[in-house]
Amino acid sequence: MIHARSGARTGLLSLIDELVLALLNEESGYFRQVPGWNLNCAVVGAALAELSLMSRIDTDMDSLILLDATATGDRALDPALEEIAAEPVQHNAQYWIERLAPQAESIIDMTLDRLVDLRILHHHDGDFWSLAGAAWRMELHQGSEEGTAVEHVKTRISRAIFNNEIPDPRDIIIICLIDTCDVLRLIFELDEEAEERVRAILKMDLIGRAIAAAVAQNIAGRLFGPTALAKPIPVVPLRRLLRSKQIRSGNLPAFFAELHQEFGPVFEIRPPVAQNMICLAGPDTNQWVHRQGRMHLRARDYLEDFEKVYGGVGLLPALDGADHFRYRKFIQPAYSRTRVEDRLDEFLSRARHDMAAWSVGETRHAVGMCRKLVNAAMSPLFVGIDSQDIVDDMHKFKDRALKTHVGRTLPKFMLKTPAMRRRAKQIDEVMDRVLNVHTPAQRVGCPRDLADELLTMHNNDQQFLPESNLRFVLSAPLIASMYVGDQLSFAAFAMVSQPEFYDRIRAEADSVFAAGDPDGETLTGPSTDVTRRFIMECLRLYPIVPLSVRNVMNACEVEGYQLPEGRRVFIAQTATHYMADLFPDPFRFDIDRYAEPRKEHVGTGYSPYGLGTHTCLGARLTEMYLATNLLLMAHYFMFEIAPKNYKLRISPFPSMSPNKKLKFRISERRRDLPA
Repeated sequence: MIHARSGARTGLLSLIDELVLALLNEESGYFRQVPGWNLNCAVVGAALAELSLMSRIDTDMDSLILLDATATGDRALDPALEEIAAEPVQHNAQYWIERLAPQAESIIDMTLDRLVDLRILHHHDGDFWSLAGAAWRMELHQGSEEGTAVEHVKTRISRAIFNNEIPDPRDIIIICLIDTCDVLRLIFELDEEAEERVRAILKMDLIGRAIAAAVAQNIAGRLFGPTALAKPIPVVPLRRLLRSKQIRSGNLPAFFAELHQEFGPVFEIRPPVAQNMICLAGPDTNQWVHRQGRMHLRARDYLEDFEKVYGGVGLLPALDGADHFRYRKFIQPAYSRTRVEDRLDEFLSRARHDMAAWSVGETRHAVGMCRKLVNAAMSPLFVGIDSQDIVDDMHKFKDRALKTHVGRTLPKFMLKTPAMRRRAKQIDEVMDRVLNVHTPAQRVGCPRDLADELLTMHNNDQQFLPESNLRFVLSAPLIASMYVGDQLSFAAFAMVSQPEFYDRIRAEADSVFAAGDPDGETLTGPSTDVTRRFIMECLRLYPIVPLSVRNVMNACEVEGYQLPEGRRVFIAQTATHYMADLFPDPFRFDIDRYAEPRKEHVGTGYSPYGLGTHTCLGARLTEMYLATNLLLMAHYFMFEIAPKNYKLRISPFPSMSPNKKLKFRISERRRDLPA
């Protein structure tokens, strides 16, 4: 930290670090809901204040003066200092906050990376943040006291406000910035006396006053005018939809990439028999959704009817905000790849047991075969039951529920046919099976699984996870096996239809299993490099969930287009997979995209698992499932595409999968399966 009265750096945390920590809301896993521009101004204000305390600049209410252009060595500060030094004309703090505000996102990124490296923060999938599990300690004020970094920042602020202690300049600055962001009352409960004390503190320090005033003026100026300047959203003509080759083949990501090229990042589609669709596509909208979507979009609305099908309310896919983060944190251990690695013997045994029924010469539907193979291990490992006898019914019911209540491509009565009513009863059968094997006596000595985590959460807080939701959450792994199975069927098709890759994957499989079953480190290490990069390319070309649906809960502006409150938007996050500036020659199957030096998958342009808070919780686990099953298939069998002249066609709804005509013929069993 900085010893405030001397300005000398004596520790680790900068004002930017402390501002970020003060704004962190651990309940939601993100920052206090500060609008992007406001947060950018506050972050730049903290950077200027840090430079002032380091005697690089001086500032008052009227001007900002360069004192010393010597680099600080801090990557978050030096770009701003260089820009100030290069400016021949002197300006005030407000000017520099407005000019430097576009740098705030990179400053925040560097700050978050730094706090993670210091083990102060922990980064969760979905761009959530929380205090690191290990208690991080630092010496404060010559070692006079100890505490976690966040405790230290908030304790200093609370003492200044509630104990009437004389605050040092850095604390005044932090209070000024947080107050300007209008979140101080969200962090502390302020009575009239405390609010009066805050008003007094805001007047104590000239640096804090100047920067806070500049931030406030910039924020006020930003509130006016954006909607009047918003561009009209272009409408895609109906004839453009009808003549699309990609629509006919079912390739939605490629279709949305074409529309992005013609109409820009935001456009509207008006289908003749469905609701109008405002669509977001492209790298810039992906970045906006990933960073800002949580403040403007919500998932709940379009899933309400689907929840009712399963008798639940507040299921994880439909949750937003703090509830969503809390839910994810609770069940995250169940989706750890380590848990599957610890039970790898069981995984391999169950997969082989399912494969033992495959006979040379027979032809199997690709999608059904792959779904069953995935479920063979997923259901027992996640909820402790064998569900192979009913999983097909579960998949058909889920598929119909999505088509009627989410995709709305079928009338609702189609979910109430006798066959669907019979399949709906299987949901209760799954729950009964899971509950019967998860009694305390039967779980003694057993490794924890997803059902254990869910039942613990239910027992601890029956309002947050009520009994009415258990029917869905306990059957979720069976539903998940549908998605992972569909992705595996794409990967198997890509492997069998490309002999050069088939040979390389088979060679890796034979090597990995040569000395018996591998451990998890071998399966996820260099020995399977080709297979893993092959899977990544399949996820790019054939993402099973090509877009996300959200409702606008707060009107916002995206790339100059106004999204009104209440409108439904379709986020085509995988359109970027077919954009040549991100993935050169995007229709070519190329696994070298993911190796050094190219690494084309880095960033939000590669988004097979979604964006932002709803990023798939089991992304790393899914890739392990796909790679392991593909290696097993290559190791034990030889397949052929049936019919031989088959051209890939995709069924795009409710999620992408190869159409029903794709089959695999088992031409050879390369070795016997273990008994």
